Amino acid sequence: MLDGIDVKDYNLQNLRKNVGITMQEVFLFSDTVEGNIAFGNKDASFEEVERAAELARVKEFIGDLTDGYDTVVGERGVGLSGGQKQRIALARLFLANPKVMILDDTTSAVDIETEERIRKSIKEQSKGHTTFIISHRVSSFEACDIILVIKDGQIIEKGNHKALVSKHGYYYDVWAEQNGVMV
Repeated sequence: MLDGIDVKDYNLQNLRKNVGITMQEVFLFSDTVEGNIAFGNKDASFEEVERAAELARVKEFIGDLTDGYDTVVGERGVGLSGGQKQRIALARLFLANPKVMILDDTTSAVDIETEERIRKSIKEQSKGHTTFIISHRVSSFEACDIILVIKDGQIIEKGNHKALVSKHGYYYDVWAEQNGVMV
């Protein structure tokens, strides 16, 4: 169900417009940085592209690129780091502004400081949206309403961060290991 309507009843084009995904392995087009960000919203103004780039922390490295937003990146983002590609894909998602956002290890190739800033942007952009965050870093979803812990293809724990930590189960063990807490 999406907004109370069975997804099978949606027009496929409308469904695709309302669901956006970014993945660990990013696909970029042989186009400019601006063109890659604006791909999901061809009618966006440059100011809107820039705002999405700011939220995804693209602006932190855009000045290092030869032609800024006009820099042409090769297919699959040749010449960009993994973290730069992930941030461009995230900016594309933010600009498209779908009702459902799926973030699959979107910040796996960025440093912890950048991830923290991106997490704040994701929280801001998630207001009024349904957002799925898939990650191995517990810090990526500590503020989520519901966390599903999946091990060997099965949901083994469910709850918010505080509840899962208090259970001292698998989630707690992963959280403790990632935060240097002695178990």
